[in-house]
Parts: sequence; C-alpha cells; structure tokens
Amino acid sequence: MLLADTQLSAPGRRTQSAVSAGPEPPAQWHRVLTLLADISLLIGTRSVWAQAAGHRLPVAAVISVCYASILVCGVLALVVRRERSLARVDLWVLVTAVTLALCALALFHRGSDESDLTAQAARELVAGHTVYGQPWPWLFGHPGIAVTPTVSGGYDFTYGYPPLAPLLTAPLLWLGRGGTPAAVVASGALIVGTVTLWRLLPGPWRSAATMVCLGFGMLPVYGRLGYPAVLALALLVPVVVRWPRIGRGGRLGPAGTAQAACLGAACAAQQLPWFLAPFLLAGIYAVRRGELGARAAALVVLRIVGVAVTAWLLINTYFIVSEPAAWFTGIALPLTQGAVLHGQGLVDVSLYFTNGSDRLDWYAHASLLLAAGLLALFVLFVRRLGSAATVLPWCAFYLATRSQDGYFLMMTPLWLAAAVTAPPSEFAGAWQPRPRLLSGPHRRPARVAAAVLLLAPALFASALAVTGTPPLRMRVASVRRASASAVSGLTLRVTNTDDSALTPHFTLTTGQGMDPYWSVVRGPAALPAHTTATYELRPPGGKYGLPRRPGVRIRLRAFTPSPQTLSSTYIRLLPG
Repeated sequence: MLLADTQLSAPGRRTQSAVSAGPEPPAQWHRVLTLLADISLLIGTRSVWAQAAGHRLPVAAVISVCYASILVCGVLALVVRRERSLARVDLWVLVTAVTLALCALALFHRGSDESDLTAQAARELVAGHTVYGQPWPWLFGHPGIAVTPTVSGGYDFTYGYPPLAPLLTAPLLWLGRGGTPAAVVASGALIVGTVTLWRLLPGPWRSAATMVCLGFGMLPVYGRLGYPAVLALALLVPVVVRWPRIGRGGRLGPAGTAQAACLGAACAAQQLPWFLAPFLLAGIYAVRRGELGARAAALVVLRIVGVAVTAWLLINTYFIVSEPAAWFTGIALPLTQGAVLHGQGLVDVSLYFTNGSDRLDWYAHASLLLAAGLLALFVLFVRRLGSAATVLPWCAFYLATRSQDGYFLMMTPLWLAAAVTAPPSEFAGAWQPRPRLLSGPHRRPARVAAAVLLLAPALFASALAVTGTPPLRMRVASVRRASASAVSGLTLRVTNTDDSALTPHFTLTTGQGMDPYWSVVRGPAALPAHTTATYELRPPGGKYGLPRRPGVRIRLRAFTPSPQTLSSTYIRLLPG
C-alpha cells in the first residue's frame, strides 16, 4: 500500500517541478539599465513641458502622457518576470524617448548658427548659386545666433562643412525660414541613428542606446540646433557596431560594403569622422592581418577605402565640378580659418588662468602631434587599445585651439557601440608590429619608453603653448562715457614686447567666450616690435554697457593673426 502511494504521488511531484521551472528571470543588471534609461528621460523634460504649457497645449498634453509612461516603465522594469517582457519595456522606453524628442523639436526648432548656415547653403544650392566661400552676415543679426570670431579681427560667415547636410536639407526648405529645415534633418538623423543603434545592440544592452542618444538631454539639443555632426554620428553608428568583423574571411559582403559606404557618407557630412577613419582602418587591417596575412588584409582595407571614397565622391561631385577651389577651401575651413581660442580644453590656461601666450599656434601643433602619436600607439598596441578606437581620436581635441566639449559628447554613442560590440576579445589575435627592441627580454620598459616617446612631441608642444608670454602690455589711459553705466570709447597705451610687428584686435569680455571686437578709431594697424603706441577704441554699437553685478571683472583681450598671439589684462570700469 505504501509502495502504491509512493508510485502515485511521484508523478505529481514531477509535474509540479516541471510547472515551476519557468523561463529564467531577467538579469538584475538588465533591470537596472532599463531603469536608468527610463530615469534619464526626466532630465530637461520639465523645461520643455513648461514652455509647451504656455502656448502649445497639445504638446504639453503629450509630454504629460510621457510622464505617465516613464512612471509605468519604471514600475515594470522592476517587476516583470520574463526577459521577453523586459525587452518590451525597453522598446516602450525607446518610444517614449522618441516622442519626447519630437515634442522638444516642435517647440525649439529655430536652430543656431549651424542650422542657419546649413539651411542657407541649401537655399543657395536650390537657386543654383555657389555654396562655399560666400559670406552671409545677415544670418547672424538676431539674438541667440553665435558667430565665430577669428584672430584676424573678423568673423566667419561662410559655410565650412562637407555638403551632405545641405543636400538633405534642400527638399525640406518648405518647412520654414531660418534654420528649421536643418534642425529637422539633424533631429531626424539622431532619431534614426538611435533606433539603428538600439536595433543593432544585443537585447539586454538596448536601453543603453536610448539613454546615451536621447536621455540626459545632451544630444537632442545638438539635433535641434542643426549640427551637421549629428548627421555624421547617425551614419557612423552602423559602421562602428561590430567594426572589427568588417572583412572577416577576406570578403566585405553586403553588410561590410554598406558599412564602408556609411563611413564615406559620414565623412561627407562633417569633418569629425575624418579623425576616426584612420583608427578604424588601422584596426581592421591589424585584425584581418592576424586572421588572413598581410596581403589579404591590405586588400580588405583597400576595398573598404574604395567603397568609402566612392560614396564620398558621389556626394561631393557636383561641388567639385562647379566650384572646385571654393569647395576645397570650404571643407578645410575649420582647420584653416584661424578661429579664436574657445573650449574646455588646455587652451583655458591661456584664456583664463594666465594673461595670454605668444605661441598660440603650438596648441594646433600639439593637437596634430597627439593625434599622430595616439594613432601610432594604437597600431603598436592594438590588442590592448583596439576597444578604445572610438574614444582615442577625440583626445587630440583637448589640446586644440577649439576644444569644445561637443567634439567629445556628440560621439559618445559610438563609445557605447564599441564597448558592447567590439570587446577586447575581438583583438586577441590582431597583428602588432614588434621591432626587436619591443620584443626582447626588456620589452616592458621598452614599450613604456616607446609610448612616452610617441606622446612626448605633443606634450612638448603643449608646454610651449601654455608657457608663452603675452606680447602686448596694455594700459587704459582714459575712458569716454556715454552715460553713467555705459562706455563710448577707450584710449589705450599698448607696448609690443615681441621681436616682430603685430596687428592687434581688441575686445572686452566679462566671462567665458568672446564678445564682438571693438573698432580701432586711431592707432597703427601694425605695431612695430619694441614700440609703444596709443589706440582709441570704439565699442560695437557705439556704447558698452557696464556690468551691474558687483564682483564682475572685465578683461581686455588683444588677438593678433600672424603670429597668433593673445594678450589679456583685467581693467576697472566702474559705473559713474
């Protein structure tokens, strides 16, 4: 009887065990990642809602629904019991993020100097006019539109990017005046790039794409400002995902060909991909050489370059034929325009912590030397540095004369794509050049010495730049006032301590960035070496309003173009 009971009860226990063995729950890190992506959508959303509540109630209503969606997704991310259910939550977080990005675009679509220039270039293209080398100063006459001052005392009002953004903006000019069409193109590219990255990443990592691309409130702002770099970013996303596998087996295939074409198109959208491409090509060559040998690896890289150059030429052909000299000058403009120092990098030493430098050119030299040194290090140690290929190129901009943080943060989705899909294991068998000195019994000290040697030129150039001395000594001789709180002119005594004649251009600033140049009413255009002269200056608009807040310091700056120098001094201009 006992045996019969045992036999009858055993199947029941087996059935209960089979029923309880359901699907594995999601990993806790996946839940946390989904929750973080959901939380990131709250950043900056309140300010968008506040604007919409004042004059765009339908948009405000949609944002309010998105708030509810964020709350629901937060709950579901913590309580769903299946991986498939959490994947659906990831998708809904993405949909919410895209909706919020579109709501913000509906409110803030007037753009910036970047979008205005891109839209104007598109209008000139549609009208059959030349695009490059044509100044459009009227675009910058209204508030909120920044200008790019140059060390020659002027401003750059021309279009200085490759032509893909204007080509894509041209069909959308009907959307409105100003930079709206370009802002729509850039924002649309960001959304497409986000969805592409989300789709290409492994399932548990997809919410990271939502968080980095549309969360935090960073990249959507650049999209609404119409930056062509956002378009380049979107085109680079499919290139970077699993990039060490391009050309595996010696064949590009449809996927590799598409990736190479996207690389060429990205280089035709903005100049930043120009700095990334050498690292990717060097990495692909190293991985393929470790797999196939030198000749086959070289053929793979040549095919990639061929497809990329073809795509780039197809986009640029019209401009190469119709305006070759202006086109070449235009796409090289960011490298040659001589813009004043600006950014959050090493240039801050000369801008804010010292009184200037007579060796500003060395910031640019240091940036190029660092880029070359990092590329050489990447080739030598690709097995260790391969995963950092999407981060290393931007390190060079930290030393550049224009070291804005946008150069770093606009490409951060590529950091994520490489971190997830190009781990160190992809480079374990990559080829690394190993001269005898770097592979001998003392290879570790030799490799450290090689790294120091490759980076030393950039460090030396940086030291030259930051330790330069201001070549001009400036002193305020008299002040002319338009009123008790405004200045109508300054008289300066300026001494040139340099060994060459300098052509100074003056401005006053009260914080970061650059205010418009003051006009020189009287004084020599070029101040000879080791001489002193009197300059009378007039502010733009005829008067300069003195800051009313106590403690605000006014800095007099003087830039010279050849050689590029900066001289600064604090001056006291108190309200009368």
